[in-house]
Amino acid sequence: MSDAPEKIRKGDGKRKRGHRSGFTTGANAAAAARAATLGLLTGEVPASIVSQLPNGQDVTFAVLEGHVADAEYPNSARAVIVKDAGDDPDATNGAHLTAEVRRLPGAAGQIMLKGGEGVGTVTKEGLGLEVGGPAINPVPRRNIVDNARAVAGELLDHDGLEITISVPGGAEMAKKTLNARLGILGGISILGTTGIVRPYSTAAFRASVVQAVDVAANQGQTSIVFTTGGRSEKFAMRQLPDLDEACFVQMGDFVKAAFQTAVKRKMARVYIGAMAGKLTKMGQGLAVTHAWKAAIDRDLLAGCAQEVGAAPDLVEQIRNAETARFAAERLAALGLSVDFHRALAKKAIRSLKACYPGAYNLTVLACDFDGEFIVRVEEEETC
Repeated sequence: MSDAPEKIRKGDGKRKRGHRSGFTTGANAAAAARAATLGLLTGEVPASIVSQLPNGQDVTFAVLEGHVADAEYPNSARAVIVKDAGDDPDATNGAHLTAEVRRLPGAAGQIMLKGGEGVGTVTKEGLGLEVGGPAINPVPRRNIVDNARAVAGELLDHDGLEITISVPGGAEMAKKTLNARLGILGGISILGTTGIVRPYSTAAFRASVVQAVDVAANQGQTSIVFTTGGRSEKFAMRQLPDLDEACFVQMGDFVKAAFQTAVKRKMARVYIGAMAGKLTKMGQGLAVTHAWKAAIDRDLLAGCAQEVGAAPDLVEQIRNAETARFAAERLAALGLSVDFHRALAKKAIRSLKACYPGAYNLTVLACDFDGEFIVRVEEEETC
């Protein structure tokens, strides 16, 4: 999800990564709620709890801490479960998902869900959640309630339950996410459609890209600016100062998710802010541009170099080089940077429009590896 060029080729042994799955914030919150509800009923929070994931799978979670009602907190119980994201690089790994369950006398059958410390508050439309309410997505919301209901039994015949999910330190964790851009303030989101985190699947990031486009559309924006990371986003913001912040979406590597959502939401103008490496990947027609998904097409790079007048020996060097950066820097030294990036941008535009047809007008803003402007290419230039 960064703007760093691809430095390691597919198949290189250095790219070893773990394959251990983990569990989402939603799955952990549901397990904590189930454990706390059981503690409220029995007078003791269990040391572990079998909880059902949204996908129907039963999983045993260890309970770090349990506390049953006392004089200060009557008719309540609390349970804490530590999130294990497996081998996925996750900002919320190690978070203490905490559920406090309180009995609501006389509120037969009702289960109320609230957000506590460290759970973000929704401040913008377009997320499918109530503005002013907690950032607990619909699937984990149902999963939390279902797990509490599964063990509440006869209690719900005459009373109700109030479940408060909190995440100590969640506000700091949220600074490493896109929550603020989406209008989720003060904490993290409780997420997860299956309950399972697949290593490096980055499903949460992909979902946040879709949400960001939805938020912009619901605010009445008709332009969207997709960038591949922080540097390219700052660059794009400098080039398009008249656009609202909501228009700028860091799509990272998720080209397909970004463009399909833009087409679905009928965006009139789509901008891309990117560097040579990601432009090449887009020119290849890749739905996901991460280095681990596919090697960069060096023939495409060499073809662009040849097109702008690079000498045959340099063209061959580019064809045999490991990165797009090599081509970009060598051609920049020859004064061919603008022409080279224009050629790359044209290929990217043609490929993107072929893969994601729609009525939108597409513009590419190309920058160098320091985020400095190189060239702007309009869709009309490719005709």
